[in-house]
Amino acid sequence: MNELLQPSNANLVCPEVGAWTEDKHRLVSLYATLFSKGMKAKWGKRVYAELYAGAGYSRIRGKRKIIPGSPLRALAAEHPFDKYVFCEEIPENLAALKTRVKRHFPVADVSYVEGNCDERVSEILADIPQGSKHKTVLTLCFADPFDIGLKFGTIKALSIRRLDFMVLLAVYSDANRAYKRYVMEDAVKVDEFLGSKTWRDRWRIAVGNGVPFPKFLANEFALSMETLGYLPTPIHRMKKVRSDEKNLPLYYIALFSRHQLAHDFWDNALKYGTDQTKFPWG
Repeated sequence: MNELLQPSNANLVCPEVGAWTEDKHRLVSLYATLFSKGMKAKWGKRVYAELYAGAGYSRIRGKRKIIPGSPLRALAAEHPFDKYVFCEEIPENLAALKTRVKRHFPVADVSYVEGNCDERVSEILADIPQGSKHKTVLTLCFADPFDIGLKFGTIKALSIRRLDFMVLLAVYSDANRAYKRYVMEDAVKVDEFLGSKTWRDRWRIAVGNGVPFPKFLANEFALSMETLGYLPTPIHRMKKVRSDEKNLPLYYIALFSRHQLAHDFWDNALKYGTDQTKFPWG
């Protein structure tokens, strides 16, 4: 087994995940690889950021198989990014990630932000180099939350820089299951997720048209991104990830960019992202 797949220290935390996580990492890694290579000659500096970076490794639930997380995969890209920024709320996860990154990529330019990304936006922005006319900077940011707790205000604040986003939209695994609670008039979680307090009016219309709640939320989030100048991202250009046990839908992974070239890369990633694509560590 390649060294990158070996845990740096058996005593470090290694969270358990569902088997479908491999599909997610494969898609995200393929896109990051295409992005870092394709943008290398077009931008002065390329930055990779994660808002829920994790511990670096995870273990497939019910198995002994350990897989590298998206931060290590991004660091191992054939054409590495010039800078990496990892935000993680759980201290044990962040400590493990630091140790693993230091072992495998000791010379990489990596910054770490401990805490909730919604509360650490200023620190994240401070670690992302500010571009200029003569020294351009483009950042790819992956947001991988467990639920729909990511606040749109965070995305909006980060978008003042030249950022492309890959966002996990947990509209099935979280929002659909908690539907009755989230649609209550005094509930604010969906308001904060979409950056809108008027979505219930549109939801009532969607109900009448037979639109499922998860698809409605994914579409509303994409429309919110358009208000920030991002190109349209319709549902059919999002990747739906399903569970392995019952083949139930869990979430969408969606790309948001202001550049058509990024969407061209995304189309290729969607085409090959679930195949057994050969990566530098595989």
